[in-house]
Amino acid sequence: MTLEKMLQCQGFGSRKFCRSLVLEHRVEIGGIICTDPKLPIETDNLSFCINGEKWEYREKLYLVLNKPAGYECSHQPQHHPSVFSLFPPPFIHRGLQCVGRLDQDTTGMLLLSDDGNFIHRYTSPRKKVPKIYQITTADPFRQDQLERLENGVELRNEKTITKALKCRLIDEYHVKLVIAEGKYHQVKRMIAAVGNRVEKLHRSAIGGLSLPASLPAGHWCFLNENDLKNLNETGQ
Repeated sequence: MTLEKMLQCQGFGSRKFCRSLVLEHRVEIGGIICTDPKLPIETDNLSFCINGEKWEYREKLYLVLNKPAGYECSHQPQHHPSVFSLFPPPFIHRGLQCVGRLDQDTTGMLLLSDDGNFIHRYTSPRKKVPKIYQITTADPFRQDQLERLENGVELRNEKTITKALKCRLIDEYHVKLVIAEGKYHQVKRMIAAVGNRVEKLHRSAIGGLSLPASLPAGHWCFLNENDLKNLNETGQ
């Protein structure tokens, strides 16, 4: 792969713009300023600098964001800032997308990628990937309400019964809920269907991968190979 093509596929602009970055001596590899846009590049373990900022070559992006409240999972938000404003522009240019969505007031684990197969794998209802939520309710939650969630509830405009994979009472106002679907406002609608209301909603895990405890709200990190493996575990 040539240097200019590598820069383009990493989201730094058109081929013409990436060529100009090199010709203007703004690209470094191994501490050496690059001057040839057609320079052959080996991408394995490649790191480089543009305008002094360090980057690593990544064939695909696999990210986890600790989503704060007040952000929309959309490139064209309507009423709140976009979660994509929390990422470097090159990530957006190369097609970064949310792997499913969280409501603007819902916090916690949000996966993002530019890999279409990965996105499909973790959003398709057929895959039955468990998603774990921590819920704060408006009213005390009862044991019979937990049982109704596990047995299944009817949601408006849904043809089938919607069940929780698991439901556990943490204390009278806090519930752990595990679901495999991703229907519109599903958790809030399920809680409402048993006569309660969600006050706060936080997604803490997907599959066997938990949101890193050290990741502050509004921050993101790359997923490593072990993280990707854990996503395929059942967790819960």
